[in-house]
Amino acid sequence: MDFHSFKDWFTLENITDLIDHYRSFGPLPGILLPLLEAFLPFLPLFLFVLANANAFGLGWGFLFSWIGASVGALLVFLLVRRYGNTRIFHFLLKRKKFQSLTNWLEKKGFGPLFLLLCFPFTPSAVVNIVAGISKISIYQYMIAVFAGKAVMIFTLSFIGYDIISLIKQPVRTAIVLVIITILWFIGKQIESKIEEKVHERG
Repeated sequence: MDFHSFKDWFTLENITDLIDHYRSFGPLPGILLPLLEAFLPFLPLFLFVLANANAFGLGWGFLFSWIGASVGALLVFLLVRRYGNTRIFHFLLKRKKFQSLTNWLEKKGFGPLFLLLCFPFTPSAVVNIVAGISKISIYQYMIAVFAGKAVMIFTLSFIGYDIISLIKQPVRTAIVLVIITILWFIGKQIESKIEEKVHERG
């Protein structure tokens, strides 16, 4: 199978059939596919999320996709944080644009990370690598990832589960916006509490 055939295989129908085929493993396929995308960003995360919503329903489909994508992002971050000073990332550390990006991320913290991760087609692999090399705390990163991924995956699951209703019922769109606002507020509050504790210990 060449690359084009491999790429063409990734359709919503094929992925849904794959999840159904391994249904005996419970939620494992629904979690592993989004997790795998964190390490192989060329894989179509949005199709995995839609397939999970179709295979498991809106609630469980969202949960499995969210767990997989969040854990995958966290693992990439931890690996980069551990090996970020090695030769693998040495060429990135020397680039001025990359340095300015990491400095900007360190100063802004939760806010930009959250917003970037809310959007489905943000190159999350790049975000994970930049965050891992930067000096942003793991706590800030975890809050941003779990909150941002929740918004992004819920939105995709919501759209994929019943796109017709979303168009006909704009109230559903408003619900998504409300959830974004609530998660933003909660994330900022938790971040403030963590910073207070860090200053107290310092």
